[in-house]
Amino acid sequence: MKEEGKLKKYLKTLGPGLITGASDDDPSGIATYSQVGAGYGLGLLWMAPFTFPLMAALQGMCARIGMVTSQGLSHTLKNHYPKAILYLMLIFSVPAIILNIGADIAGMGAVTNLLFPTIPSFIFSLLFTIIMMAVIIVYPYQKIAGILKWFCLSILLYLIVPFIVKVNWKEVLIATFVPHIELNKDFIEMVVAVLGTTISPYLFFWQATMEAEDVGHNEKQVFVDKHAIRNMRADVNFGMFASNLVMLFIILTTGVVLYNSGIRDINTVDQAAKALEPLAGKFSYIFFALGVIGTGFLAIPVLAGSLSYMLAESFGWEEGLDKKFQDARAFYIVIILALVIGLLINVLGISPMKALIYTAILYGVTSPVMIAVVLHIGNNKKIMNNFTNSRLSNVLGIITFIVMTLAAVALIYFQFQ
Repeated sequence: MKEEGKLKKYLKTLGPGLITGASDDDPSGIATYSQVGAGYGLGLLWMAPFTFPLMAALQGMCARIGMVTSQGLSHTLKNHYPKAILYLMLIFSVPAIILNIGADIAGMGAVTNLLFPTIPSFIFSLLFTIIMMAVIIVYPYQKIAGILKWFCLSILLYLIVPFIVKVNWKEVLIATFVPHIELNKDFIEMVVAVLGTTISPYLFFWQATMEAEDVGHNEKQVFVDKHAIRNMRADVNFGMFASNLVMLFIILTTGVVLYNSGIRDINTVDQAAKALEPLAGKFSYIFFALGVIGTGFLAIPVLAGSLSYMLAESFGWEEGLDKKFQDARAFYIVIILALVIGLLINVLGISPMKALIYTAILYGVTSPVMIAVVLHIGNNKKIMNNFTNSRLSNVLGIITFIVMTLAAVALIYFQFQ
Protein backbone atom coordinates (compact mmCIF):
# COMPACT_ATOMS: atom_id res chain seq x y z
CA MET A 1 0.00 0.00 0.00
CA LYS A 2 2.89 2.32 0.83
CA GLU A 3 4.47 1.67 -2.60
CA GLU A 4 1.11 2.32 -4.26
CA GLY A 5 0.88 5.64 -2.42
CA LYS A 6 4.37 6.61 -3.59
CA LEU A 7 3.49 5.77 -7.20
CA LYS A 8 0.26 7.79 -7.00
CA LYS A 9 2.18 10.75 -5.54
CA TYR A 10 4.82 10.49 -8.29
CA LEU A 11 2.21 10.33 -11.07
CA LYS A 12 0.63 13.53 -9.67
CA THR A 13 3.93 15.38 -10.18
CA LEU A 14 3.84 14.59 -13.92
CA GLY A 15 2.44 17.46 -15.98
CA PRO A 16 4.11 20.05 -18.24
CA GLY A 17 7.33 18.01 -18.62
CA LEU A 18 5.46 14.87 -19.67
CA ILE A 19 3.29 16.81 -22.15
CA THR A 20 6.34 18.62 -23.62
CA GLY A 21 8.31 15.38 -23.98
CA ALA A 22 5.44 13.48 -25.59
CA SER A 23 4.59 16.35 -27.95
CA ASP A 24 8.19 16.29 -29.22
CA ASP A 25 7.33 12.95 -30.88
CA ASP A 26 4.85 14.63 -33.22
CA PRO A 27 3.94 13.32 -36.73
CA SER A 28 6.79 15.32 -38.29
CA GLY A 29 9.22 13.89 -35.70
CA ILE A 30 7.92 10.38 -36.40
CA ALA A 31 8.52 11.00 -40.14
CA THR A 32 12.12 12.03 -39.39
CA TYR A 33 12.81 9.00 -37.17
CA SER A 34 11.22 6.71 -39.80
CA GLN A 35 13.56 8.16 -42.43
CA VAL A 36 16.52 7.59 -40.11
CA GLY A 37 15.58 3.94 -39.50
CA ALA A 38 14.77 3.19 -43.15
CA GLY A 39 17.88 4.94 -44.45
CA TYR A 40 20.49 3.77 -41.92
CA GLY A 41 19.00 0.79 -40.08
CA LEU A 42 20.24 0.84 -36.48
CA GLY A 43 23.13 3.18 -37.39
CA LEU A 44 21.68 6.23 -35.61
CA LEU A 45 20.07 4.46 -32.65
CA TRP A 46 22.78 5.94 -30.38
CA MET A 47 21.28 9.42 -30.85
CA ALA A 48 18.39 8.58 -28.48
CA PRO A 49 20.56 8.17 -25.33
CA PHE A 50 22.94 10.92 -26.58
CA THR A 51 20.22 13.61 -26.87
CA PHE A 52 18.36 12.65 -23.66
CA PRO A 53 20.61 14.47 -21.11
CA LEU A 54 20.90 17.48 -23.44
CA MET A 55 17.11 17.81 -23.82
CA ALA A 56 16.51 17.21 -20.09
CA ALA A 57 19.05 19.89 -19.09
CA LEU A 58 17.62 22.55 -21.45
CA GLN A 59 13.96 21.84 -20.68
CA GLY A 60 14.81 21.76 -16.95
CA MET A 61 16.34 25.25 -17.22
CA CYS A 62 13.27 26.57 -19.06
CA ALA A 63 10.94 24.97 -16.50
CA ARG A 64 12.87 26.55 -13.61
CA ILE A 65 12.76 29.96 -15.32
CA GLY A 66 8.98 29.65 -15.67
CA MET A 67 8.54 28.58 -12.03
CA VAL A 68 10.80 31.24 -10.50
CA THR A 69 9.62 34.19 -12.63
CA SER A 70 5.96 33.02 -12.96
CA GLN A 71 6.30 34.20 -16.57
CA GLY A 72 7.03 32.73 -19.98
CA LEU A 73 10.40 33.10 -21.74
CA SER A 74 9.13 35.92 -23.99
CA HIS A 75 8.24 37.99 -20.89
CA THR A 76 11.71 37.44 -19.43
CA LEU A 77 13.42 38.31 -22.73
CA LYS A 78 11.28 41.42 -23.10
CA ASN A 79 11.96 42.65 -19.54
CA HIS A 80 15.68 41.87 -19.18
CA TYR A 81 17.29 41.71 -22.64
CA PRO A 82 17.56 43.83 -25.82
CA LYS A 83 14.35 43.75 -27.88
CA ALA A 84 16.40 42.64 -30.93
CA ILE A 85 16.87 39.15 -29.39
CA LEU A 86 13.12 38.77 -28.83
CA TYR A 87 12.23 39.93 -32.35
CA LEU A 88 14.91 37.67 -33.88
CA MET A 89 13.31 34.70 -32.08
CA LEU A 90 9.87 35.68 -33.39
CA ILE A 91 11.04 36.20 -37.01
CA PHE A 92 12.48 32.67 -37.17
CA SER A 93 10.10 30.84 -34.80
CA VAL A 94 6.71 31.98 -36.20
CA PRO A 95 7.14 30.56 -39.75
CA ALA A 96 8.92 27.44 -38.39
CA ILE A 97 6.05 26.64 -36.01
CA ILE A 98 3.37 27.23 -38.69
CA LEU A 99 5.23 24.97 -41.17
CA ASN A 100 5.51 22.35 -38.41
CA ILE A 101 1.75 22.56 -37.75
CA GLY A 102 1.08 22.18 -41.49
CA ALA A 103 3.30 19.09 -41.75
CA ASP A 104 1.65 17.52 -38.67
CA ILE A 105 -1.91 18.16 -39.93
CA ALA A 106 -0.96 16.62 -43.30
CA GLY A 107 0.59 13.59 -41.57
CA MET A 108 -2.53 12.98 -39.46
CA GLY A 109 -4.82 13.22 -42.52
CA ALA A 110 -2.60 10.93 -44.59
CA VAL A 111 -2.42 8.05 -42.07
CA THR A 112 -6.17 8.25 -41.35
CA ASN A 113 -6.78 8.02 -45.09
CA LEU A 114 -4.80 4.73 -45.02
CA LEU A 115 -7.22 3.37 -42.41
CA PHE A 116 -10.27 4.71 -44.31
CA PRO A 117 -9.12 4.93 -47.97
CA THR A 118 -12.55 5.92 -49.40
CA ILE A 119 -12.38 9.33 -47.66
CA PRO A 120 -9.81 11.89 -48.97
CA SER A 121 -6.98 12.73 -46.56
CA PHE A 122 -7.79 16.48 -46.67
CA ILE A 123 -11.27 15.80 -45.19
CA PHE A 124 -9.57 14.18 -42.18
CA SER A 125 -7.07 17.04 -41.92
CA LEU A 126 -9.95 19.55 -41.96
CA LEU A 127 -11.93 17.55 -39.37
CA PHE A 128 -8.94 17.24 -37.01
CA THR A 129 -8.20 20.98 -37.33
CA ILE A 130 -11.80 21.92 -36.41
CA ILE A 131 -11.80 19.52 -33.41
CA MET A 132 -8.51 20.95 -32.07
CA MET A 133 -9.68 24.52 -32.60
CA ALA A 134 -12.92 23.86 -30.70
CA VAL A 135 -11.16 22.12 -27.78
CA ILE A 136 -8.57 24.90 -27.37
CA ILE A 137 -11.19 27.68 -27.45
CA VAL A 138 -13.90 26.00 -25.34
CA TYR A 139 -11.94 24.27 -22.55
CA PRO A 140 -9.84 26.00 -19.82
CA TYR A 141 -6.14 25.25 -19.24
CA GLN A 142 -6.60 22.58 -16.56
CA LYS A 143 -9.04 20.64 -18.75
CA ILE A 144 -6.75 20.90 -21.81
CA ALA A 145 -3.76 19.75 -19.71
CA GLY A 146 -5.83 16.76 -18.54
CA ILE A 147 -6.82 15.89 -22.12
CA LEU A 148 -3.21 16.22 -23.36
CA LYS A 149 -2.00 13.89 -20.58
CA TRP A 150 -4.28 11.14 -21.94
CA PHE A 151 -2.96 11.64 -25.47
CA CYS A 152 0.55 11.05 -24.07
CA LEU A 153 -0.48 7.38 -23.83
CA SER A 154 -0.58 7.19 -27.65
CA ILE A 155 3.24 7.23 -27.75
CA LEU A 156 3.24 3.89 -25.91
CA LEU A 157 1.95 2.27 -29.12
CA TYR A 158 5.47 2.58 -30.57
CA LEU A 159 6.89 0.47 -27.75
CA ILE A 160 4.74 -2.49 -28.85
CA VAL A 161 5.72 -2.87 -32.53
CA PRO A 162 9.32 -4.21 -32.14
CA PHE A 163 7.99 -7.07 -30.00
CA ILE A 164 5.68 -8.13 -32.86
CA VAL A 165 8.62 -8.57 -35.27
CA LYS A 166 11.91 -10.50 -35.00
CA VAL A 167 14.68 -8.38 -33.46
CA ASN A 168 18.35 -9.17 -32.69
CA TRP A 169 18.50 -7.48 -29.27
CA LYS A 170 22.29 -7.89 -29.00
CA GLU A 171 22.72 -5.78 -32.16
CA VAL A 172 20.24 -3.26 -30.76
CA LEU A 173 22.21 -2.94 -27.50
CA ILE A 174 25.49 -2.34 -29.35
CA ALA A 175 23.92 0.20 -31.75
CA THR A 176 22.32 2.07 -28.80
CA PHE A 177 25.56 2.65 -26.89
CA VAL A 178 28.31 2.52 -29.55
CA PRO A 179 28.07 5.54 -31.91
CA HIS A 180 28.27 4.86 -35.65
CA ILE A 181 29.40 7.88 -37.69
CA GLU A 182 29.74 8.35 -41.46
CA LEU A 183 31.43 11.46 -42.84
CA ASN A 184 29.16 12.11 -45.80
CA LYS A 185 26.49 14.68 -46.66
CA ASP A 186 23.42 12.43 -46.27
CA PHE A 187 24.47 10.98 -42.92
CA ILE A 188 25.33 14.40 -41.42
CA GLU A 189 22.00 15.77 -42.65
CA MET A 190 20.18 12.94 -40.86
CA VAL A 191 22.07 13.71 -37.62
CA VAL A 192 21.12 17.39 -38.00
CA ALA A 193 17.48 16.44 -38.69
CA VAL A 194 17.29 14.37 -35.48
CA LEU A 195 18.86 17.19 -33.42
CA GLY A 196 16.50 19.77 -34.95
CA THR A 197 13.50 17.55 -34.24
CA THR A 198 14.41 16.79 -30.62
CA ILE A 199 15.84 20.14 -29.44
CA SER A 200 13.39 22.74 -30.80
CA PRO A 201 13.11 26.36 -29.55
CA TYR A 202 9.29 26.31 -29.42
CA LEU A 203 9.53 23.63 -26.69
CA PHE A 204 11.64 26.02 -24.57
CA PHE A 205 8.88 28.64 -24.70
CA TRP A 206 6.09 26.12 -24.06
CA GLN A 207 7.88 24.53 -21.06
CA ALA A 208 8.52 27.87 -19.32
CA THR A 209 4.96 29.12 -19.91
CA MET A 210 3.29 25.89 -18.76
CA GLU A 211 5.36 25.81 -15.55
CA ALA A 212 4.36 29.44 -14.90
CA GLU A 213 0.69 28.53 -15.56
CA ASP A 214 0.97 25.52 -13.25
CA VAL A 215 2.35 27.69 -10.43
CA GLY A 216 -0.50 30.14 -11.03
CA HIS A 217 -3.12 27.37 -10.80
CA ASN A 218 -1.61 25.60 -7.79
CA GLU A 219 -3.17 27.24 -4.74
CA LYS A 220 -0.97 25.25 -2.33
CA GLN A 221 2.24 26.45 -3.98
CA VAL A 222 2.56 30.05 -2.80
CA PHE A 223 6.30 30.22 -3.49
CA VAL A 224 8.91 28.10 -5.23
CA ASP A 225 11.02 25.91 -2.93
CA LYS A 226 13.47 23.01 -3.31
CA HIS A 227 10.64 20.49 -3.07
CA ALA A 228 8.77 22.15 -5.99
CA ILE A 229 12.00 22.25 -8.04
CA ARG A 230 12.61 18.55 -7.29
CA ASN A 231 9.08 17.65 -8.47
CA MET A 232 9.55 19.74 -11.62
CA ARG A 233 12.88 18.03 -12.36
CA ALA A 234 11.29 14.58 -11.96
CA ASP A 235 8.48 15.61 -14.34
CA VAL A 236 10.86 17.02 -16.98
CA ASN A 237 13.30 14.10 -16.79
CA PHE A 238 10.48 11.56 -17.12
CA GLY A 239 8.97 13.46 -20.08
CA MET A 240 12.31 13.69 -21.92
CA PHE A 241 13.12 10.04 -21.16
CA ALA A 242 9.72 8.93 -22.53
CA SER A 243 10.26 11.10 -25.64
CA ASN A 244 13.68 9.60 -26.37
CA LEU A 245 12.55 6.06 -25.62
CA VAL A 246 9.84 6.47 -28.28
CA MET A 247 12.42 7.91 -30.71
CA LEU A 248 14.61 4.85 -30.10
CA PHE A 249 11.71 2.44 -30.71
CA ILE A 250 10.58 4.18 -33.94
CA ILE A 251 14.14 4.06 -35.35
CA LEU A 252 14.39 0.44 -34.14
CA THR A 253 11.07 -0.57 -35.77
CA THR A 254 11.78 1.05 -39.14
CA GLY A 255 15.45 0.03 -38.98
CA VAL A 256 14.65 -3.64 -38.44
CA VAL A 257 11.57 -3.93 -40.66
CA LEU A 258 12.07 -1.44 -43.53
CA TYR A 259 15.88 -1.21 -43.80
CA ASN A 260 16.32 -4.99 -43.66
CA SER A 261 13.66 -5.38 -46.38
CA GLY A 262 15.47 -2.98 -48.72
CA ILE A 263 13.02 -0.06 -48.25
CA ARG A 264 15.48 2.83 -47.79
CA ASP A 265 13.53 5.92 -48.83
CA ILE A 266 10.64 7.04 -46.58
CA ASN A 267 9.41 10.62 -46.99
CA THR A 268 6.16 10.70 -45.01
CA VAL A 269 4.55 8.99 -42.01
CA ASP A 270 1.87 7.35 -44.18
CA GLN A 271 4.61 5.82 -46.38
CA ALA A 272 6.23 4.37 -43.24
CA ALA A 273 2.89 2.96 -42.01
CA LYS A 274 2.05 1.53 -45.45
CA ALA A 275 5.47 -0.10 -45.81
CA LEU A 276 5.12 -1.77 -42.40
CA GLU A 277 1.83 -3.54 -43.21
CA PRO A 278 3.04 -6.33 -45.54
CA LEU A 279 6.31 -6.79 -43.62
CA ALA A 280 5.30 -6.60 -39.95
CA GLY A 281 1.58 -7.38 -40.08
CA LYS A 282 -1.69 -5.52 -39.77
CA PHE A 283 -1.35 -4.79 -36.04
CA SER A 284 2.00 -3.01 -36.31
CA TYR A 285 0.63 -0.92 -39.19
CA ILE A 286 -2.51 0.06 -37.19
CA PHE A 287 -0.46 0.85 -34.05
CA PHE A 288 1.87 3.05 -36.10
CA ALA A 289 -1.04 4.93 -37.71
CA LEU A 290 -2.94 5.42 -34.43
CA GLY A 291 0.26 6.70 -32.79
CA VAL A 292 0.58 9.39 -35.48
CA ILE A 293 -3.04 10.54 -34.92
CA GLY A 294 -2.64 10.57 -31.12
CA THR A 295 0.65 12.48 -31.13
CA GLY A 296 -0.80 14.96 -33.65
CA PHE A 297 -3.67 15.75 -31.26
CA LEU A 298 -1.06 16.25 -28.55
CA ALA A 299 1.59 18.21 -30.47
CA ILE A 300 -0.48 20.62 -32.59
CA PRO A 301 -2.15 22.38 -29.60
CA VAL A 302 1.34 22.65 -28.04
CA LEU A 303 2.75 24.19 -31.24
CA ALA A 304 -0.17 26.62 -31.71
CA GLY A 305 -0.28 27.42 -27.98
CA SER A 306 3.45 28.14 -27.75
CA LEU A 307 3.23 30.45 -30.79
CA SER A 308 0.29 32.35 -29.29
CA TYR A 309 1.96 32.72 -25.88
CA MET A 310 5.16 33.99 -27.54
CA LEU A 311 3.30 36.70 -29.46
CA ALA A 312 0.95 37.63 -26.58
CA GLU A 313 3.84 37.99 -24.12
CA SER A 314 5.90 39.97 -26.65
CA PHE A 315 3.15 42.50 -27.46
CA GLY A 316 1.40 42.68 -24.10
CA TRP A 317 -1.89 41.04 -25.10
CA GLU A 318 -4.20 39.29 -22.66
CA GLU A 319 -3.13 35.65 -22.64
CA GLY A 320 -3.95 32.26 -21.17
CA LEU A 321 -5.66 29.01 -22.08
CA ASP A 322 -7.83 29.44 -18.99
CA LYS A 323 -9.29 32.72 -20.27
CA LYS A 324 -12.51 32.91 -22.29
CA PHE A 325 -12.31 33.88 -25.98
CA GLN A 326 -13.77 37.38 -25.41
CA ASP A 327 -11.21 38.06 -22.64
CA ALA A 328 -8.15 37.12 -24.74
CA ARG A 329 -9.32 37.68 -28.29
CA ALA A 330 -5.91 38.28 -29.93
CA PHE A 331 -4.40 35.26 -28.13
CA TYR A 332 -7.05 32.88 -29.52
CA ILE A 333 -7.09 34.51 -32.99
CA VAL A 334 -3.36 33.67 -33.31
CA ILE A 335 -4.13 30.01 -32.48
CA ILE A 336 -6.98 29.93 -35.04
CA LEU A 337 -4.81 31.57 -37.75
CA ALA A 338 -1.89 29.20 -37.05
CA LEU A 339 -4.18 26.16 -37.48
CA VAL A 340 -5.90 27.56 -40.60
CA ILE A 341 -2.60 28.53 -42.31
CA GLY A 342 -1.16 25.12 -41.35
CA LEU A 343 -4.15 23.45 -43.00
CA LEU A 344 -3.87 25.67 -46.11
CA ILE A 345 -0.20 24.69 -46.59
CA ASN A 346 -1.58 21.29 -47.68
CA VAL A 347 -4.09 22.88 -50.10
CA LEU A 348 -1.33 24.96 -51.71
CA GLY A 349 0.47 21.72 -52.59
CA ILE A 350 3.57 22.41 -50.50
CA SER A 351 5.23 19.06 -49.79
CA PRO A 352 5.10 18.17 -46.07
CA MET A 353 8.70 16.97 -46.33
CA LYS A 354 9.82 20.30 -47.82
CA ALA A 355 7.96 22.03 -44.99
CA LEU A 356 9.91 19.88 -42.53
CA ILE A 357 13.23 20.71 -44.19
CA TYR A 358 12.48 24.46 -44.01
CA THR A 359 11.36 24.00 -40.38
CA ALA A 360 14.60 22.19 -39.52
CA ILE A 361 16.64 25.02 -41.11
CA LEU A 362 14.75 27.70 -39.14
CA TYR A 363 15.01 25.73 -35.89
CA GLY A 364 18.66 25.02 -36.62
CA VAL A 365 19.45 28.73 -37.01
CA THR A 366 17.56 29.83 -33.87
CA SER A 367 18.44 26.97 -31.50
CA PRO A 368 22.05 27.99 -30.69
CA VAL A 369 21.01 31.61 -30.03
CA MET A 370 18.08 30.51 -27.86
CA ILE A 371 20.23 28.01 -25.94
CA ALA A 372 22.79 30.75 -25.22
CA VAL A 373 19.99 33.05 -23.96
CA VAL A 374 18.44 30.29 -21.77
CA LEU A 375 21.91 29.56 -20.29
CA HIS A 376 22.41 33.26 -19.54
CA ILE A 377 18.97 33.64 -17.91
CA GLY A 378 19.50 30.43 -15.90
CA ASN A 379 22.73 31.89 -14.42
CA ASN A 380 21.40 35.44 -13.92
CA LYS A 381 20.94 35.96 -10.15
CA LYS A 382 18.85 39.11 -10.72
CA ILE A 383 16.21 36.95 -12.45
CA MET A 384 16.68 33.55 -10.78
CA ASN A 385 17.63 34.58 -7.19
CA ASN A 386 18.88 31.40 -5.44
CA PHE A 387 17.67 29.05 -8.18
CA THR A 388 20.44 29.53 -10.75
CA ASN A 389 21.79 26.61 -12.81
CA SER A 390 23.79 23.82 -11.20
CA ARG A 391 27.27 23.01 -12.53
CA LEU A 392 25.91 19.88 -14.27
CA SER A 393 23.13 21.90 -15.97
CA ASN A 394 25.70 24.40 -17.24
CA VAL A 395 28.07 21.68 -18.55
CA LEU A 396 25.20 19.92 -20.39
CA GLY A 397 23.86 23.28 -21.63
CA ILE A 398 27.27 24.28 -23.06
CA ILE A 399 27.65 20.86 -24.74
CA THR A 400 24.15 21.31 -26.26
CA PHE A 401 25.10 24.80 -27.48
CA ILE A 402 28.29 23.49 -29.16
CA VAL A 403 26.50 20.48 -30.72
CA MET A 404 23.58 22.61 -32.02
CA THR A 405 25.92 25.31 -33.36
CA LEU A 406 27.93 22.72 -35.29
CA ALA A 407 24.62 21.20 -36.50
CA ALA A 408 23.37 24.61 -37.68
CA VAL A 409 26.63 25.32 -39.53
CA ALA A 410 26.56 21.84 -41.13
CA LEU A 411 22.89 22.23 -42.09
CA ILE A 412 23.43 25.62 -43.76
CA TYR A 413 26.63 24.38 -45.46
CA PHE A 414 24.89 21.34 -46.97
CA GLN A 415 21.85 23.35 -48.08
CA PHE A 416 24.06 25.71 -50.10
CA GLN A 417 26.36 23.00 -51.47
